[in-house]
Amino acid sequence: MEKELYASFYRKNRFRYIAGMFLVAVVTILTLVYAYLLQVVLDAANQGQMERIIYAIIVMTGLFLVLFLLQMLLKRIRCAFVRIAMSQYKSRAFEEITKKGITTFLSENTGSYLSVLTNDAAYIEEHYLHVFFQIISMCVSFLGAIALMLWYNWVMSLVSIAVCVLPIILSILFGEKMARAEKNISDKNENYVGMIKDLLGGFSVIKSFQAEKQAVALFEKENNELELLKEKSKNTKGTITIISTEIGSVMQIVVFAVGALLSIKGMITVGVVIAFVQLMNNIMEPIQALPSLYADRKAAKALIRKQSDFFAGKEKDEGTCEISRLERAITLNDVSFSYEEGSRVLKNIRYTFEKGKTYAIVGESGSGKSTLMNLLLKGYEDYQGEIYFDDVNLKQLSGSALYRMVSVVQQNVFIFNSSVQENITMFHACEKERFEDAVHKAGLDKLVHERGYKYLCGEGGANLSGGERQRISIARSLLKDTSVLIMDEATAALDAETSNNILNQILSLEGMTKIVITHRLEKNVLKQFDHIMVLRSGNITESGTFDELMERQQYFYSLYQISAGE
Repeated sequence: MEKELYASFYRKNRFRYIAGMFLVAVVTILTLVYAYLLQVVLDAANQGQMERIIYAIIVMTGLFLVLFLLQMLLKRIRCAFVRIAMSQYKSRAFEEITKKGITTFLSENTGSYLSVLTNDAAYIEEHYLHVFFQIISMCVSFLGAIALMLWYNWVMSLVSIAVCVLPIILSILFGEKMARAEKNISDKNENYVGMIKDLLGGFSVIKSFQAEKQAVALFEKENNELELLKEKSKNTKGTITIISTEIGSVMQIVVFAVGALLSIKGMITVGVVIAFVQLMNNIMEPIQALPSLYADRKAAKALIRKQSDFFAGKEKDEGTCEISRLERAITLNDVSFSYEEGSRVLKNIRYTFEKGKTYAIVGESGSGKSTLMNLLLKGYEDYQGEIYFDDVNLKQLSGSALYRMVSVVQQNVFIFNSSVQENITMFHACEKERFEDAVHKAGLDKLVHERGYKYLCGEGGANLSGGERQRISIARSLLKDTSVLIMDEATAALDAETSNNILNQILSLEGMTKIVITHRLEKNVLKQFDHIMVLRSGNITESGTFDELMERQQYFYSLYQISAGE
């Protein structure tokens, strides 16, 4: 996995990488030529060779123009390389996250995912990609300066006279432009982080509706737009850096030209000495900077390695069997499960959910209702006993086949910060008639009529009521057209009237096997179920129709009386 992450930097990006390295080396070597030309000018000045001085100055001017153009080109190639590299790296990282199973995803800290795609990615960009070009430049500069010094005379060693750049002037000229660029990046970054929260918060929904590709596409769109803004900002910063460097070079040329003229007049004499002064800059800067640059790059590589280990931890879906619909029944044979050794949450569950029938699972809090649902969704595979979908053992059933067959409506419905239509279709293409039919059956006609399909739901569905969010979740499941629908306390947070309306809507659907986990024991709703499973401390204590259970006057009867009293 580590090799694949590194490869993502260079996929369809290798030309920019090679061109960038080549231009860095050329620009650095040409910069060293300044020292030689300065020596030529000053020696010629000492000897009164005006033609040679003029010739050297013309070459310097040409060298300055060539360097300016090459550095502008290098800046653009480098920024484009980094943009593409980071866009591909983060897209690959997000794609690896979507490959995780629901159980593994929920057991890990969401902050880790956000860190991988934001802070860690920013550090890798700055201290792995950008630093690489700096290291190449400094190494070439150091070795080239040493070689040129050896060609001259090692005895020469003088203190370098620094020529200052005028940062205040540059900040005045470019400050407002940079402020706007940073503001645009900040605004876009807010949308980017909000989109990441949306996609990661709705991970279970994405997986169950098999919308991984659509989620990756949404991520890539926001990601690419953010990287383009950052590229523009870096281009501006790069322009400032290049102009600053060239101003410094021009000032050095002016100083040395003046010195040459003065030397002609017999006021000063130096040639090689000044060249050494220039070359000392090329030696001291790498000595000071390379250790910290290498340390930063090493830390960035450690982050990439850490992320590789993080992605490698996803569980593998070992199932290979493919079935599209439930034809007969879901069967549980002596199913037991424990979160911790010695404490069983479910105990020897034997039950059959027949095709096309409706089932309610009831019981007090902690009785194992939600755990049973998670087992049916292949959330845990370390259970004892066997679960069959028709004749296929759940452990042999592929995850994709399971998600095609089963839809889930949960209490906490995740709504993306997108339109009503996209939240229902989960970003898949859909026929208009099927979509409108699902909207109608889910009871969303009023919402669509008043606000339209393109109405933005807000982050987490903030612009919708609890009932509207649940109805969107139901519409998703209807549009998916699965043969099994599982509801886990889906209406627990709603008022009684809204809850009953939604449950009645679901129970009236034909052709689906419906399994509803609920804590609300209301007669007019429960009488609509074909069977009611009653769980107590992980055991099935009773099962039957509402009338049968009430007639027995056992545990369910007590639960119902308590619920009615409340």
